[in-house]
Amino acid sequence: MEIRQVGAGLLPDLGTLFDGNSTTRGCYCMWFLLSSKEMDTGWGGLNRTRFEEAVTASDEPFGVLAYDSEKPIGWCAVGPRARYARVLRSPLMKARDAEEDSRVWMVPCFFVRVGARRAGTTKLLLEAAVDAARAQGATAVEGFPLAGPGPHKDDRYLGTEGLFAACGFTAVARPSPRRVVMRLSLT
Repeated sequence: MEIRQVGAGLLPDLGTLFDGNSTTRGCYCMWFLLSSKEMDTGWGGLNRTRFEEAVTASDEPFGVLAYDSEKPIGWCAVGPRARYARVLRSPLMKARDAEEDSRVWMVPCFFVRVGARRAGTTKLLLEAAVDAARAQGATAVEGFPLAGPGPHKDDRYLGTEGLFAACGFTAVARPSPRRVVMRLSLT
């Protein structure tokens, strides 16, 4: 397996991955970037356009993409916490230090293609996301995965507490019974 940071050059590969699933095809990893109204109006293709424009305009990666024999099989979004407007408005992140929003990076979302799941792909994606954040000078990486051991049937795109813990993250807040804020210091 190979994992690459997503910039404009990998947008066709990301499109191949996302187009194979109705949810990712509509969302196009814009859920944490847009308001609900903007998200809903973009479901028919505008979210893809918005995402591609944002990636093309940025010098920072928007995520990491996993490949198996040159076929894209998995995605993990990563970027400065300041990028994710919906995250910043969430009650889950009330206790955060807003002055860190440009230096602390966030991992809000994962997607692994059916047939490539349960093979450690998500863990490798999270590790690569941490490496991407570190290379960009992030001071820490955070996520807000599902809390506890599960079973987690819904919202698995957020990751799980166990996954983040296995990658060295520690719980810094438990804002709800279902969610935990996990953090990995890079300094």
